[in-house]
Amino acid sequence: MPRTGEIDVSDVSDASDTIDAIDALLPQTQCGQCGYAGCRPYARALAAGAAHINRCPPGGDDVINDLARLLNVAVKPLDTSCGMPKPPALAFIDEAWCIGCTLCIQACPVDAIAGAAKLMHTVIAAECTGCELCIAPCPVDCIQMVADERAQDREARLARANHWRARHQARQSRLGVAGAPPATPPAQAPTATGPKQAAIARALARAQARITKKQKSQ
Repeated sequence: MPRTGEIDVSDVSDASDTIDAIDALLPQTQCGQCGYAGCRPYARALAAGAAHINRCPPGGDDVINDLARLLNVAVKPLDTSCGMPKPPALAFIDEAWCIGCTLCIQACPVDAIAGAAKLMHTVIAAECTGCELCIAPCPVDCIQMVADERAQDREARLARANHWRARHQARQSRLGVAGAPPATPPAQAPTATGPKQAAIARALARAQARITKKQKSQ
């Protein structure tokens, strides 16, 4: 029998079961650091033997060891080209600087950011996976990562992963793009064009003016 908080992988019988079992071990941050468009695509690649087990910085050694046991392969150190392990963190929006551009909302793979165009946005901390995908698209750098004070024991992490998987699947269903990437990676963040781009440019100018005024007053 598995330990409390472990996945029972003793009855993996076919490719679909293998993908499900692998996906159940992944942290479900949907961050893309592994080089795949989320945890499920990485699970598919692992099941097909097309990826290594050491490409998940958020999962770290725990996930590497779990995957090695499941897939009956040797444990290997984390591939740091994918990123370094970091303390658990949550995104936080400085609402005083938010311009309401919605780019962070579009980037979030689990709909953990509330807001609307030209209105203040805020992160729903209880739903944030800490993926950091919202940071790069922000044109005014008003998003930062703060310490995640939630319980970090194995059982709590697996429970959150299950919850995040469900939220990600719900987002995919809402967008009508089941199986598509969970969010655009920072380097490929969506860019606005036309009137929207002009509105963002004006907001950026106002934000820069506020920054300049603040610096002069110091």
